[in-house]
This record gives sequence, structure tokens and C-alpha cells, in this order.
Amino acid sequence: MRYAVLEFGGFLGMGKDRYPIPWSMLKYDTAQEGYVVPLQKETLEGAPRYADNSIPDYDESYTASINKYYGL
Repeated sequence: MRYAVLEFGGFLGMGKDRYPIPWSMLKYDTAQEGYVVPLQKETLEGAPRYADNSIPDYDESYTASINKYYGL
């Protein structure tokens, strides 16, 4: 698995976007018993994303665009 997918935005479960985040960017926080995403909201606003009804093919081109955005 290369990416975690973060859901963000929307209202009452509608209109949420999904953001693929490279696993290497996530940090496990034992105090919170979960992963922490060290990103600001402004960073996510320009990040690659998709709606839940239009899941992209995670082909070489798409994964390259994700990695480029996050500087990997």
C-alpha cells in the first residue's frame, strides 16, 4: 500500500473529497493511538483529490502527480 486516503470537507457526509496521502508522510502518535497527518489545511486545498464517486486509476501517471505534489 502506497497511500492512505483522507476524507475532508463536505457537510453531513455529502460532498467530501478524498485525498491520497503518501504513507511515508504519516506519523504514528502513540499518545493519540493513531496516525497524524502533518499537513496544513492550505496544503490540502491544492492537493490531488477525487470525489467518492470518481475513484481514479492509480496508474503511473496519477501516482507520479501525487508524489510530485508532496515533493517525493
